Amino acid sequence: MEKRSILSYETVSLDDAKSALVIIDQTKLPYETVISELTTQKQIWDAIYRLEVRGAPAIGIAGAMGVYLAAKEINTEDYKEFCEQFKKAKEYLDSSRPTAVNLSWALNRMESIVLNNKTATVAEIKKLLHDEAVEIKAEDVWVCKTIGEYGVTLIKDGDGVLTHCNAGQLATAKYGTATAPMYLAHEKGYKIKVYADETRPLLQGARLTSYELHSAGIDVTLNCDSASSTILKNGWVQAVFVGCDRVAANGDTANKVGTANLAICAKYYNVPVYICAPTSTIDMNCKNGKDIHIEERPSEEITEMWYTNRMAPDGVKTFNPAFDVTDNQCIAGIITEYGIAYPPFEESLKEIFVKKNNTKK
Repeated sequence: MEKRSILSYETVSLDDAKSALVIIDQTKLPYETVISELTTQKQIWDAIYRLEVRGAPAIGIAGAMGVYLAAKEINTEDYKEFCEQFKKAKEYLDSSRPTAVNLSWALNRMESIVLNNKTATVAEIKKLLHDEAVEIKAEDVWVCKTIGEYGVTLIKDGDGVLTHCNAGQLATAKYGTATAPMYLAHEKGYKIKVYADETRPLLQGARLTSYELHSAGIDVTLNCDSASSTILKNGWVQAVFVGCDRVAANGDTANKVGTANLAICAKYYNVPVYICAPTSTIDMNCKNGKDIHIEERPSEEITEMWYTNRMAPDGVKTFNPAFDVTDNQCIAGIITEYGIAYPPFEESLKEIFVKKNNTKK
């Protein structure tokens, strides 16, 4: 029997008949492919917090589907009571990952369905919530492919590209964000070479990015994070593509820890850094990177998570931020589904949203 490619699975989906959120448990990859059916709000909260489902777009989809499942279980016909219980469920899921703006964006979008349909029955609202959650996922596929179409214009046949963490299909509904230009370049027949930072301490580059790109038949080389400076210095790559969890109005970008180091180094060696950012990750209410709350993860991720024996002394202090902020001066462009924003980002990001709003009309 032919082994099934990881790319043939859905990262996150809804099984409405079973009232379940269905995910690939990414903490088990690449050793085994475990499909989890999550039927309680605690299971969904834990899956988001523990990075069983991860990547800003996938988290947003999981949040939308999760809060729909919470709404489905609310047993009342009273609109006010329904709203109160829905709000509690929304706030609970929102507390699982504070940095990724997609989660709060998706949950707020779901809440707007409730607030904007006061004259509907509770049953009708539940149906609208279902449809909205499904639509959020469908939109993500379009968003990622369109980001890829803009991004691939920045790649030439034979180019080398470098990426950090996993902003691939495993982080989205399909294509990924930072990997979308790579997948589309591969579809065009371009002979590109991808370098994937292993991405300490959770090894998303090693376990996820190199795994999915290799599965797709793309030429990918896994490297230690600290080797990226040598790769850049040697001229092996012509561009860096990374995803993001939040973009501030001035273009400062929060992404997996280590991205800022990479961007500073790339700027020194004159290699452009492109942020692949769905507009849902751009927070125009966030003035700059100083306003982005950075989540700190458990110390065990550094000291013992990947080792048979503990690799740090008992009682040692740790510093384990999940993200860092890349200064906008180190970013060549921000690729969205409505075009590429270039410096100065204060102006170009506003133009992106003008285009988005006009397109919706």
